[in-house]
Amino acid sequence: MAVVELAVLAVIGVALIVTVAAFSKRLGIAAPLILVVVGLGLSYLPGLPTFTVPHDVILMGVLPPLLYAAAVNVPVVDFRRNFGAISSLSVFLVLFSAFATGLLLYILLPDLNFAAAVALGAVVSPPDAVAATSIGKKLGLPPRLVTVLEGEGLVNDATALVLLRSAIAAGAGGLASIWDGVADFGFAVVAAVAVGLLVGVLTVFVRSKLHDPVLDTAISFVVPFLAFIPAEELGASGVLAVVVAGLYTGHRAGAAFSAQARINDSVNWHTVQFLLENGVFLLMGLEIRYLVENVDPALLTVREAVLIGLAVTALLIVIRFAWMGPLTLFLRAKVGYQERRTNRFRTILDSMLAVGLPDARTRRRHTRGEELYRRRQADIAQLRGEGLGWRGGVVIGWSGMRGVVTLAAAQSLPEATPYREQLVLIAFTVAVVSLLLQGGTLPWVIRLLGVRGRNAAEDQRKLATLLDQISDAGLKVLEDPAKCLDQDTQVDPDVVERVRQDTFLRSALAWERVKALGIGTTATPQLQYRALRRAVVDAERNALLQARREGHFPSRALTDAQRLLDLEESRLKARLGEH
Repeated sequence: MAVVELAVLAVIGVALIVTVAAFSKRLGIAAPLILVVVGLGLSYLPGLPTFTVPHDVILMGVLPPLLYAAAVNVPVVDFRRNFGAISSLSVFLVLFSAFATGLLLYILLPDLNFAAAVALGAVVSPPDAVAATSIGKKLGLPPRLVTVLEGEGLVNDATALVLLRSAIAAGAGGLASIWDGVADFGFAVVAAVAVGLLVGVLTVFVRSKLHDPVLDTAISFVVPFLAFIPAEELGASGVLAVVVAGLYTGHRAGAAFSAQARINDSVNWHTVQFLLENGVFLLMGLEIRYLVENVDPALLTVREAVLIGLAVTALLIVIRFAWMGPLTLFLRAKVGYQERRTNRFRTILDSMLAVGLPDARTRRRHTRGEELYRRRQADIAQLRGEGLGWRGGVVIGWSGMRGVVTLAAAQSLPEATPYREQLVLIAFTVAVVSLLLQGGTLPWVIRLLGVRGRNAAEDQRKLATLLDQISDAGLKVLEDPAKCLDQDTQVDPDVVERVRQDTFLRSALAWERVKALGIGTTATPQLQYRALRRAVVDAERNALLQARREGHFPSRALTDAQRLLDLEESRLKARLGEH
């Protein structure tokens, strides 16, 4: 295909994606669902070329930036709080589903060896959370459910791809025993975490020293590949390395990056994520025709392959629902255990105070212990406030749609694999049917169960409370305003009062929005006013970071507060002629 034709098709593809996304909001249907159907319909238009995308393009070119874009926006605090549920779904459920599906395929396809069957099981085992989270956010699912689905979508790809690689190696005689497979899996995970952390630390440090938004953005675009390529070369999971680098970068962004850099990152990576994830679903629909036409009916007909795909889909749904029951009970019991453990920890801290804190080292240990205790208390309060009941378990159970990884990984099966074309068609059947069936009915399931989502008034109240807390820290700066201005001249009391009133105004407006959800704006300051306002914002940011470490406020309130500070800091820097 000529370069000009590719460029024209790319432009048409972007136009289609934007158009479908715009109309999907009015229809109340997630854009990925519509794009699969649109792609399938377009593939049968006369004169349209056959579409087939090499799996390496998606695995190495699309998946790293897509996962990184999702990872930088996942609050580490929420990820840590829900690590038990996320690890259960993204690691153990994926492994169990892969082997169970592999066993079914091994029974149904007599010429398929067990390793190749498990390889296809690994292909279809990881759900894609794109459609589920987009539907869930639109319908106002509780934030904890969205966090679990997002976290599962980040990690399960790594589990599936590592298992796929091990299964292919076993099928080719590259693994001597099952313990070699376990060792390979363990090394892939540990090395990936190490590489991801190293890349995250280094790139955050470099970007924190840059003050040119163009240079900062350029580096941010290559971070996913800086994590992915070395990890893959070491034999580790490049996908997991990207996720770790993204989580670390997103967590450190509040302290290490400028406000403008955070604003740029948010816009840039949301755009990248939107184009890539929707583009892959469009390609999925376009490729179905090519798959059907290349199936050899002498081995297995298209009808038989599709029927097997439907059977695999049903098995995966049953396994996921069966998994959610014990998981929900375990998470409830875990909260009680954490509460008892925290109470014992409080007893230890009180006993330290009773015997006294004789030296600086003991006092530091006690201070760190108090911070840890407050964080544990906040964790328990959040988990109890957003408990994962049976309704939430049903929603997560029905959110097992397959997508991007299934599309790419299925085509990475070796050419010598028996039934290869049919296996790829089976994987695509699972992806398309689960996406249309579960994704198309998920809004109905959520409404039928009466799952209550986030409370807008409560969220606004939390935001207003948080603004009050950080404003108190900012106003302390005004006790010695001359110190903030680096000048010997007397500070105009009217300017100080304007800064103070402006700080009060922001909190007052937030409390007004608790009642009426109104929107307020701030007045335009003069030079001295802006300098003082900058000092106040800096102090407020430090207080915000402390509040995030302690974990008493929900991540959505912390994110909203940081966005307000970022916007104000960006405005002040722009008016001062800074970058």
